[in-house]
Amino acid sequence: MSPATPPERPSPDPQRFEVSRGTLLLDRAMTQLIRVGGLAVILAVFGIFLFIVKEIIPLFSAAEVEAEEVVRTPGGAPAVLGVDEWGTKPFLYRGGDEVVVVDIRDGAREVLPVPSLEGVEVTAVSYDPVHRRVAVGLADGRVGSFRVNYQTEFDDAGGRRIVAAVEAEPWFEVGVGEGPVKALGYGDGGAERILVAARGNGLAALRLGQKRALIGKPKLTLTGTSDLSGQVSAEVATTVASQNGKAALVATADGKVSYFLVEGGELVLKQVFAPFGDQPPVRMDYLFGGVSVAMTGASGDQKVYSLFRPEGSSERLFGETKEFAGLGEGRPFFAQSLRNKSFLTGAGRQLSVRHLTSGATRWEGELEFEPVAATFDGKTEHFFIAGPQGEVQRFEFDDPHPEAGWRAFFGKVWYEGGSEPVYQWQSTGGSDDFEPKLSLVPLIIGSLKGTFYALLFSVPVALLAAVFSAAFLPHDMKRVVKPAMEIMASLPSVVLGFLAGIWLAPIIEDKVPSILLVCLSLPLSALIFGVVWSRQPRQVRARFEGGREWIVLLPVVLLVSWAAWSLGPVLEKVAFVYRDEASGRAIADFRLWWPQATGLSFDQRNSLVVGFMMGFAVIPVIFTIAEDALSNVPKTLTAAASALGASRWQVVRSIIIPVASPGIFSALMIGFGRAVGETMIVVMATGNTPVTEWNIFSGMRTLSANIAVELPEAAPGSTHYRTLFLGALVLFLLTFFLNSVAEVMRQRLREKNKLV
Repeated sequence: MSPATPPERPSPDPQRFEVSRGTLLLDRAMTQLIRVGGLAVILAVFGIFLFIVKEIIPLFSAAEVEAEEVVRTPGGAPAVLGVDEWGTKPFLYRGGDEVVVVDIRDGAREVLPVPSLEGVEVTAVSYDPVHRRVAVGLADGRVGSFRVNYQTEFDDAGGRRIVAAVEAEPWFEVGVGEGPVKALGYGDGGAERILVAARGNGLAALRLGQKRALIGKPKLTLTGTSDLSGQVSAEVATTVASQNGKAALVATADGKVSYFLVEGGELVLKQVFAPFGDQPPVRMDYLFGGVSVAMTGASGDQKVYSLFRPEGSSERLFGETKEFAGLGEGRPFFAQSLRNKSFLTGAGRQLSVRHLTSGATRWEGELEFEPVAATFDGKTEHFFIAGPQGEVQRFEFDDPHPEAGWRAFFGKVWYEGGSEPVYQWQSTGGSDDFEPKLSLVPLIIGSLKGTFYALLFSVPVALLAAVFSAAFLPHDMKRVVKPAMEIMASLPSVVLGFLAGIWLAPIIEDKVPSILLVCLSLPLSALIFGVVWSRQPRQVRARFEGGREWIVLLPVVLLVSWAAWSLGPVLEKVAFVYRDEASGRAIADFRLWWPQATGLSFDQRNSLVVGFMMGFAVIPVIFTIAEDALSNVPKTLTAAASALGASRWQVVRSIIIPVASPGIFSALMIGFGRAVGETMIVVMATGNTPVTEWNIFSGMRTLSANIAVELPEAAPGSTHYRTLFLGALVLFLLTFFLNSVAEVMRQRLREKNKLV
């Protein structure tokens, strides 16, 4: 009997492997959509980058100057050149009894008499551009002043006309010396004024004040006279008074400069210095704000002296803070800006605009004639030059960012009032003469500092937790732990920052010794427990195998933590004792001990707070990515290693970690990016103070926090506004560079371990 023939199986229908046309069209459409979306993301990133660069480029542009036609006014070289706020009607004073006002647009001239100077001989002239005051000294030993005021008038058609007028002020006797007045300086501080005059071998300082009247304007009166003749070492060469009316500088023929300051109603000699050796300065000119003085020597050397407190001194004295390139041959001239620290200077036909803060020359040029006087208008939009034949030329001046530059952003700068060059960020101030401090170095250091302390706390915790979860933790526990860790990443930064500033910072402030003990005892106790546990009998250890050793470890860790926290005050009394030098008392207080022992500050909101709270925010990111990389190591490799007799730790150390190293490295880099870009936690938990020290108990200000805090208040197009964009570019380049290096290292790790 033949065997039964098996029934034939039906052949598969070939159409079942065919994909419908609609599915293919949808697949192609989605593929193209993904490509377009990816390209759009790349273009968007480049667009943002180009927008940032476009905002930054003007910061590094030089000043632009455009010369206009020369207007000629007969009468010779002026001693003083001034101008109205709008830069349309300059005035010239040649030392007589009249002022010539010139309309720069059509060349029209107007002569304004100065009645108080009629019939007298003017022997010395000084000009204050802030108040447009011309101070004069006479051959008969008197000193006085007059002001040139400008008013705007409108006609019925709405046209504007600027009208100039001369306002005479009282005369005063110098009271010392003989002969004509040969040098004088006028300082107007409003309620307090000072007029310093040299006459013959005498030198006097007249203190002026305004006496209120029942009717009319306050009357300017003499409140006191100080004879300074015996306090200078030689014949007076030149003198200048401060803009606040409280100080004066007097240069003598032996090259010395004497600094006098009003104290108790009298001028007191505070300092004597020699800026050019035994040669006296040809010019001494205050810069805007009255803190710095530009000294110009006979050979064209130019130095800037500023007031600051030297180390060990409680008084502000003058010291050299800047030195500029020489002016060359010729009669030097000078004009200060009334809006910033720029100034116009030169000698011969050479002209340059320089800036005090940056120490840079913003523009240089050559004139058609040799200037004898110069001035800026009130808005620093124009400057004017007067020549020896009465020529007047206006220059349109555009320099919106004079305080910017590579040195200002990334170098040490000697700011006014500082005792040395420093890195400093202080973008705004309370007065018009404020000197912006725009160094990005404290912000870069703050970003790296916050990231370092956050990763110092988060990396060990996150990586060890990831290793334990992937290689040791039982599956039923892992199903609870990993989602809980991932949920932590969803906590808002503003909530974490609020908790850090309001709740955590006060706790850390009082419990630093306890925190130090806990941080040291936790890993140490875990290591000791591991050694002790490994030496227990196998039958004891077998009860908690499979990753359940944490049940025994947890009570030990909690007990050790409680003991370490409780012993913190004891450690503080033994090791962290502050000794009050005045009373000799010993106080156990870490907050007082730290500054005394290290010379560093202790702030309540400091880097330690940021390290804990920002580290808490970074832990879920690092843990999740690293745990996924460790869990995805092929089980065949770990099973083979275990079959060959490797212990669990040997499998982790030799197989799991090397194979998962590219993923672990990626987790660290993503955690770094999360930390370096954090904003709200840093703003709320650090005090947001830009400092350059790595002190863990001081605050910081990061680039991201600085942008978030100051950008809404920055005027669009201003130097401050563009500098914030520069900070954003620096942050972008910093993360881009580190991520690029990390990607190269990750690829190398991947190539090295891909065949394991």
